[in-house]
Amino acid sequence: MATPSQWLEGARPRTLPAALSPVIAGTALAAYDDGLVWWKALLALVVALALQVGVNYANDYSDGIRGTDDERVGPLRLTASRLATPSAVKRAAFLALGVAGVAGLVLAATTTWWLVAVGAACMLAAWFYTGGSRPYGYAGLGEVSVFVFFGLVAVIGTYYVQTEAWSWPALFAGIGIGALACSLNLTNNLRDIPTDVAAGKRTLAVMLGDERTRGLYALLIAAGAAAIVAIASATTWWDLVALGFLLVAVRAVRIVVSGARGPALIPVLATTGRAELAWAVLVAVPLLVA
Repeated sequence: MATPSQWLEGARPRTLPAALSPVIAGTALAAYDDGLVWWKALLALVVALALQVGVNYANDYSDGIRGTDDERVGPLRLTASRLATPSAVKRAAFLALGVAGVAGLVLAATTTWWLVAVGAACMLAAWFYTGGSRPYGYAGLGEVSVFVFFGLVAVIGTYYVQTEAWSWPALFAGIGIGALACSLNLTNNLRDIPTDVAAGKRTLAVMLGDERTRGLYALLIAAGAAAIVAIASATTWWDLVALGFLLVAVRAVRIVVSGARGPALIPVLATTGRAELAWAVLVAVPLLVA
């Protein structure tokens, strides 16, 4: 039986900045436009965190029963390590997704009902990333999904449920957060290229190859920096201080472009997560002050 600490590790807390960051950015932009609704911001945070945990457990279950994680180098997987039964991990995934669904329904009921369709798309994307007979994560579309749902949808959605309005800065923030969330996902797939090839899992990293994947990682970090400039030009130039996230990100970029492999890439996941969180916080502070 897995211990509580092992279940926590299986939830992959190092990936949670991908859930926190878009809510921070979207809420700060809502506050800048005098549209902050704190309880909706909290509900959006519940949705984002529960979806992230849900997709992590769903991947653990689906990859585990396929045998994809049998020779895994990265963080603990409950199913593959036999610390928890597949059915228990599957229940944990459904429980987390259920929490996201309930919180999302409250937001839809108090904002607009078409958000239910957006929420349903998020839930399906979370499960079929590695689940089902033809998971799209095995066809090189994982990063596309991460960009859309943990970037554009998460930031713009957080902003919209509070303001019920459109915002170009929210779009720019969604692009920046999406790029960094993609780099977080790409870190895992770069590390797992050898085992994914052996298991027949065709991630974007497998399709691009080692060298081009490393180049894409650096390009995604640069896209995050470019998004800050776009946000600053549309809000306050003080937001350029958010370029300070590069002080964290450059450490990860150095490791990636240096050709590090296997276990040497594991710390990059945490560093990339911290860089994304730093991006969101440093973007948010000048907006809140302004």
